[in-house]
Amino acid sequence: MPGDSGVNTEGSCEALCRTLVSQNGLQRETADISQSVLYTSLMGLLLVADDKKEHLSLGSGRVGLRNIGNTCFLNAVVQCLSHTRSLRDYCLLMSYKDEKFSKEEAKLMAAFSQVLSGLWDVNDGDAVVNPQRFYSVFKEAVPHFSGYSQQDAQEFLRFLLDKLHTEINRRPYVRRTEKEPQQKFARFRISEEAAAMWKKHLERDDSGIDDLFSGQLRSSLHCSVCSHYSNTFDVFCDLSLPIPKRSSAGGVTLRECLELFSQEEKLDKENSPMCERCNRHTECTKRLSIQRFPQVIVIHLNRFTTSRWSISKSTVYVSFPLADLDLGRYGPVDCGPVLYNLYAICNHAGTVNMGHYTACCSDQNGWCFYNDSCVSPVSEHQLQTNQAYVLFYQRSNSTTAVRK
Repeated sequence: MPGDSGVNTEGSCEALCRTLVSQNGLQRETADISQSVLYTSLMGLLLVADDKKEHLSLGSGRVGLRNIGNTCFLNAVVQCLSHTRSLRDYCLLMSYKDEKFSKEEAKLMAAFSQVLSGLWDVNDGDAVVNPQRFYSVFKEAVPHFSGYSQQDAQEFLRFLLDKLHTEINRRPYVRRTEKEPQQKFARFRISEEAAAMWKKHLERDDSGIDDLFSGQLRSSLHCSVCSHYSNTFDVFCDLSLPIPKRSSAGGVTLRECLELFSQEEKLDKENSPMCERCNRHTECTKRLSIQRFPQVIVIHLNRFTTSRWSISKSTVYVSFPLADLDLGRYGPVDCGPVLYNLYAICNHAGTVNMGHYTACCSDQNGWCFYNDSCVSPVSEHQLQTNQAYVLFYQRSNSTTAVRK
């Protein structure tokens, strides 16, 4: 769209139209072409691109992934991402090649797209896809995942999205720092402050991955001494939710996990940040909320907790809605309903030391269970188990396409 691409002046419109005409092999004398004709040409070519996407030939997607040595964590996550429709189409159409600013080759994105192509190829008769090349390229980028030891699916997902984003970042040459200081917006409303920080984020991090998965968290601090309020804003690609302590027999709801995540927390002087007004560490309260909602929200049920001596896993049953998950109550005061529908689940069965990952994903024919190379239909009432680990929700009351 012209607004999204920044094509909003006559000169840039003319230049872009001529470029598109040339790239599409059209013979035309541009010297005598009026601005209106050029703009019409531009819109026509963009419509052709949209039409190409709509007529993308896809198989069923119900294809397994070969386990190449303790890679069930990879297979489960890839199946969930494969059923993220906007990301799937973006990869299969190789749209990232048209917008990538970096001169470096997007090796990981190409390998990932190749796996998705195998899973969705309508002409490919293979029942199983081998992710060996993709995993090899990933391990080059993240050596931590080398070897054959068990890995955490949520950790893998975070690293994968981060590396894919880095390769196709539309702002690859903007200098970054480890932690940039928050700007002061004492005279601004919270929404203006958040918008300014989001704009600053997009100036250095802007990609097809960011379009879909990135949201913005607000951390609100209230000083117990001077009653000063301050806000910080951070970008997130998933929400890691604590699970309320219950016996294994007594289940909890996803809403209870969200309430625990967003409830007010008291901080003593030793654990609190510096109060901007008192200019010292004081007792305060902290509350988290979602300031900007992503198109796809990934919810991590934090089943693994680490103590000084060990790691333990919670097997508490967490019930979650399949449709119309309303996260509006955890956002800005006046945001209204923000609805999401579930489309994929990454499950973890077993213990800390010995476990196995699987996935359940939704497509046009219903839900399917993915257990490495084995694929089978599954009913909706079988989705709710105490093995649910990472939930993938698509926003239903907003646009869903990767921004061009």
